[in-house]
Amino acid sequence: MPFIQVNGISINYAIDGDGDETVLLINGLADDLETWAYQVPALLEAGYRVVRFDNRGIGKTDKPVGPYGTQLMADDAKALADALDLGSYHVMGVSMGGMIAQRFALSYPDVVKTLTLASTYAAPGPFCTRMFSMWADTAQVMGVPQVMRDVTLWAFTLDFFQSRGDELAEFETAMRFMDQPVHAYLAQLAVIQNHDETANLAALKMPTLVLTGENDILIPTALSHELHELIPGSIWRTTPGGHGCIWEHPDEFNSAFVGFLREHERTTA
Repeated sequence: MPFIQVNGISINYAIDGDGDETVLLINGLADDLETWAYQVPALLEAGYRVVRFDNRGIGKTDKPVGPYGTQLMADDAKALADALDLGSYHVMGVSMGGMIAQRFALSYPDVVKTLTLASTYAAPGPFCTRMFSMWADTAQVMGVPQVMRDVTLWAFTLDFFQSRGDELAEFETAMRFMDQPVHAYLAQLAVIQNHDETANLAALKMPTLVLTGENDILIPTALSHELHELIPGSIWRTTPGGHGCIWEHPDEFNSAFVGFLREHERTTA
């Protein structure tokens, strides 16, 4: 995969497809561009060009000392898009990526055709704040893989654990052998700890979909619904599954996402 030097770092990215409409995907905490393995085929089949990348602090992108913030991460994404001459495009962010996407859309509304915010919130609130504090403490003592093994328990539903053991084992193995440095994990973690766009989201004017798993307990579904209520005219959709619904129920997730894009691509062309 190619690299590009923008915003003071080297970013690893991938471009798939050659459609006239482009979708920019922004992944979550401790997730690289392979996060979207179950979404890219559906987007290509629907005729879109797909751009995805490793955020700063993960994968093959540079991992400078943090903390990071949503503005910095949004500027990374915008610099990449500008360097690739993407013009205007659809923006999708999941979890931390959804927080970055909020700041991106607020900072650069003229290039955002549509905005999709998946499994994310406007602000962490007392529950998530306490959880993230525990993750930070654990990472510094026991390492990032131990934190991510714990996250797996929060990301999937009971049914997934009971009936899809082979897939579960793949995810658990990937978490066990994660190689993200602790300093980079903590730098990314600061993004979701400090994110709060509650007072700003009413300014968003582009078509927006807020999409989440109906059984999300990591970023509770209720927090995603509060995000939806803060964005005028936004569309609310849920899919089966929890925080990892993009992997646990990709067909339903992709149907909702691609359906939204198709509905709005003509009006935003």
